Amino acid sequence: MKVGVVGNPRYGDLRSVLEHLALAAPHRRISLYSEARLGPFWNRSVPTFDSVRLDALITFGGDGTLLRGARLLGAQEIPILGVNLGRVGFLTSVTRETLDPALDALVGGRYLIERRQALRAGIRDAEGETRSTQMAVNDVAVHKGGVARVVRVNVYIQGENVGPYSADGLIVATPTGSTAYSLSAGGPIVVPGVEAMVVTPIAAHTLAVRPLVVPATYRIVIEPIAGWSDDLLVSFDGQTGTTLAPGESVDVRRADHRVCLIRLGEEGFFSRMRQKLHWGDLSGREIKE
Repeated sequence: MKVGVVGNPRYGDLRSVLEHLALAAPHRRISLYSEARLGPFWNRSVPTFDSVRLDALITFGGDGTLLRGARLLGAQEIPILGVNLGRVGFLTSVTRETLDPALDALVGGRYLIERRQALRAGIRDAEGETRSTQMAVNDVAVHKGGVARVVRVNVYIQGENVGPYSADGLIVATPTGSTAYSLSAGGPIVVPGVEAMVVTPIAAHTLAVRPLVVPATYRIVIEPIAGWSDDLLVSFDGQTGTTLAPGESVDVRRADHRVCLIRLGEEGFFSRMRQKLHWGDLSGREIKE
């Protein structure tokens, strides 16, 4: 079994975790392949997975590491096992302590796959030509660079002008991303499996603008209003980004592929929501009958 490895070097115990994995892999008939930047963290020679067809990908870190791993895979629908080395880890399903049984389940095929929707965002120039395309698992956001300043954009959904948005920024999120940046900006939680996208303004400057939930088949175009296009940035999953020049626009659609997350056990979305996000937590409050 060919398994790729992606990790976040900022976690202090990453080296020891990788060493444990390297020792655990051979007798499970797992061949390991690493992202290039992890080279110094292995105590042995591990080839990169740049040109290898993987059977699975393991990410060591938090949700951000898992998102980065998914983007590294591109359009390949390869199962991803997220190992949480951080705090929340809403998307990850394994901890360092449960890594060994998780490897056994991976090799034995004893897991479920959650096929998550992704986004494809194209940056179009003034002539309508696409100069670059990026993928996002959580969200695509348009905002100002540097200090927080107002963004004014027109939003078109299926070709119809929804109207001007005046806010600190605008987020287009998947159901997966609805529990991330969009949620902190006041957007709704959308249960994975619902085919939808969420359009959420960041600190809207008018009460007349609220988050929208639209079908995943729709096309969303974000165009800066003339005179308000300076210093605009487009970010993808909050990790990579590009500038948006005057006259350019962002064309967001559902990606043609899915991101395949490995789930172990019977824990469902709402159980994770209660545990990780402390949904409905009333601890510390006195409840009177």
